[in-house]
This record gives sequence, structure tokens and C-alpha cells, in this order.
Amino acid sequence: MSLNHTITTLEGDASFGAYVAKPQGSPRGAIIVIQEIFGVNPGIRQKCDKLAADGYLAVAPDLFWRLEPGISLDPDIETEFQQALDWMGKFDQDAGIRDIEATIHHIRRTHGVAKVGSVGYCLGGRLAFMTASRTDIDASVGYYGVGIDGLLGEKHAIAHPLMLHIPTADGFVSRETQAAMHEGLDDHPKVTLHDYEGLDHGFATEHGKRRNEEAANLADSRTAAFFAEHIG
Repeated sequence: MSLNHTITTLEGDASFGAYVAKPQGSPRGAIIVIQEIFGVNPGIRQKCDKLAADGYLAVAPDLFWRLEPGISLDPDIETEFQQALDWMGKFDQDAGIRDIEATIHHIRRTHGVAKVGSVGYCLGGRLAFMTASRTDIDASVGYYGVGIDGLLGEKHAIAHPLMLHIPTADGFVSRETQAAMHEGLDDHPKVTLHDYEGLDHGFATEHGKRRNEEAANLADSRTAAFFAEHIG
């Protein structure tokens, strides 16, 4: 089942779907998995399943629900890749952050899990940065976030730990953007940046041709240690 849970919006006037993976026994904490532009697809659901196997309650909200509920696309199929770019252009990121905040509240109130982190990929990497600056999330991780240089004006609001994974040959994030991220964030006491030399966007995807096994495992091990320290 792609979406197996329902979350109420902050305003309380609507609800949206989510994929939830639960650990055996009491969760050590909760992690919100923030989708790429391809929706809550099999790769994002597998991220949740891995986190649940590691003892976390994992929740992937369907952030594109206002456009079309249940979007799930394959980045290796060109027509679906183009469709995803179209959805991204129509997506209201501010509304998406409010839905992530609603998910944080839902986890704490409905599931009784106090410590909540987030991890996002691509578009979700950008949203992970915004979640760190605009919500009370306990810790956030962003993989190959796009356009973060344009968000650096919000860095003063980052109160909890944030880790960013940056492939240096990212076709969607220029060297100039990467340099701006380092210049703006290297001295931030709550932010850690990791560069992955010569790697492209999407290197840590679970499925498909974009994945680089060695780098994905390295980045994921850093993420796991980060969450173990800050979430539980």
C-alpha cells in the first residue's frame, strides 16, 4: 500500500495521506521522510522501511496532495521525469512546510513520540532546510537540496542540528551555489555540510540508475549517526 495513514492539516479543514512504517516495539524517535519531486514513490517508502527497521517511526507525507493525491513517479522513465518537473513547478513550498509542521504535531500528539527529525531528498532536501528554519523539528538532514543559496537569509532561525549532503557535480546545484552554501553555513554552530566529490544529484536514491552505492552508504551512515545522537 502506498499511502496507509491520514494526517490533518494545521488549519484542521482538510487531511492528506502519508506512508507510515512502524518499528517493532516502542520507537526510539520519529523521522519524517520528505519526498523528491517524484512523490511518495517506492524509493521513498523504502527509506521509511529502513528507518523503521532501525527503530524509528517513519512518516512520509504526501506533499503533492493539493495538486493530485498519491503521485508516485519513476525518475528513470523520461516522461515521468518531465511530469515530476511540472509538478514541482506548480508546488507551493510554503504550504508544503505547513504540512510538514502538521506532520510533526501529528506524530507528537497522535503517536506520542516527542523527538522528531526529518530527512529530505532533492526538493525534500530544500524542504529539510526550510523545516529546520521554520519549525521546531529536533534535527534535519538534506540530501542534494536545490536552491538553498536563496534560503540563507533564514539561517539565523535554525535552532536545532542540520546536516546537508552535497554532491559536487550536481547537475541541479551549480558550483557557485555550493560555494555560497559553504560560505553562508560553514561557521553556523548547528549546521554540518558534507561534500561528495564528483557525484551527481540523486546519488543516494534507493532505486534506479542514479544511485552510487559507496557514496549512498557513506552518506546514510552519517545520517544514521546524526539521528542516533540527536533523536535517539
